[in-house]
Amino acid sequence: MKYNAIIRPEAEDDLKEAFSWYEERKIGLGYDFLLQVDAGINFISRNPEIHPIEYKGTRKHLIKRFPYKIIYLVDGEKIIILAVIHGKRSPDLIKKRIDSI
Repeated sequence: MKYNAIIRPEAEDDLKEAFSWYEERKIGLGYDFLLQVDAGINFISRNPEIHPIEYKGTRKHLIKRFPYKIIYLVDGEKIIILAVIHGKRSPDLIKKRIDSI
């Protein structure tokens, strides 16, 4: 069964910010980043429960080649992408996003 992925606006902002940062470093690197995120979301859509449950039901998927993680929730047949953030960002950011849902 394939789940539908829903990307929250905050996660879209994360993606735009990371894309711009990588693109400023090297032309095309931002697109490589987006391809890896897309591959991660496709993997999660096929195997949503493969990652262990963490804070308030969230799960995280580490993106290949880049130090980012996808934070998501499984809700029935939906996968809700809460954030796509750098691995060294404070966990408090995620807690605030989850608590505001």
